[in-house]
Amino acid sequence: MKPMYEKVLPTENSSWRYWLYALDEIPFSWHYHPEYEICLTLNSRGQRYIGEHIADYDHFDFVLLGPKLPHTWCSKTLIEPGQHLTYVAQLPTKWVESLAQQPELNALTELLEKSKYGVEFSQATAQQACKLFDEMANATPLQRLIGLLEMLRLMLADTQTRVICKNDYAPNIFPDSSTEKIDKVIAYIHDHYTENLKAEQLADLIHMSTNHFHNFFKQRTEQTFTELINKLRIGKACSMLLNTDLSVAIIGERCGFNNLSNFNRRFLQIKDCTPREFRYDLKVNSNM
Repeated sequence: MKPMYEKVLPTENSSWRYWLYALDEIPFSWHYHPEYEICLTLNSRGQRYIGEHIADYDHFDFVLLGPKLPHTWCSKTLIEPGQHLTYVAQLPTKWVESLAQQPELNALTELLEKSKYGVEFSQATAQQACKLFDEMANATPLQRLIGLLEMLRLMLADTQTRVICKNDYAPNIFPDSSTEKIDKVIAYIHDHYTENLKAEQLADLIHMSTNHFHNFFKQRTEQTFTELINKLRIGKACSMLLNTDLSVAIIGERCGFNNLSNFNRRFLQIKDCTPREFRYDLKVNSNM
């Protein structure tokens, strides 16, 4: 089966992507992306597919995957009542490989090389990584980066790692026209997200029907195009709240929101506070 290309978008104000999936079940979704991926799966028992390797997995399944290595997990079985939880850190290739060039992280080069075949870590390392991932949930971008570096240190110190695929495995990934299409859409959104973008407009850009575009975008980015636009707008608003004295209403308008109530509602939805509360908290913290 040909794996699907997934477009990975960094977390707001970050060089890499942090995410927590909480799912009632983990569907089979055979895919790849050009980023390195650190993946920790909790409260779940099922099958793990990485490259040509298929294996059962259990609670505290912790792996590092190299660029373009096809993978998916699949499960309907919970260990305890609740949801399947998967923490993910997706690291742009050039960014993390440049980190490995620093003297303090030279040992990372060998681990990244092994990750081309997938690397599985011990339960002890997985449990420590779980604490770090959990702390990242409400952390600032800088605190998350520090947590990521600590996680890499733990991974490098693990003496019980196991390479998952055979050392002669090479992904057989064929050119995919959808890669160019999703990149074109994302670039257009980044250039025009303060405008009144419509799904029909983006669908026309890549010669799709509107319904097909909605499914295509959600499948490739794991979010709707409206969610992405709102996140970009709120990210810009946060920067303006921090670095300017403009009123909340003007900032909302400049970031593409058609009225103040919509701006406040979307901001609260994404940041768990209003724009005024966000600005106030920044001022209080900066004066401490």
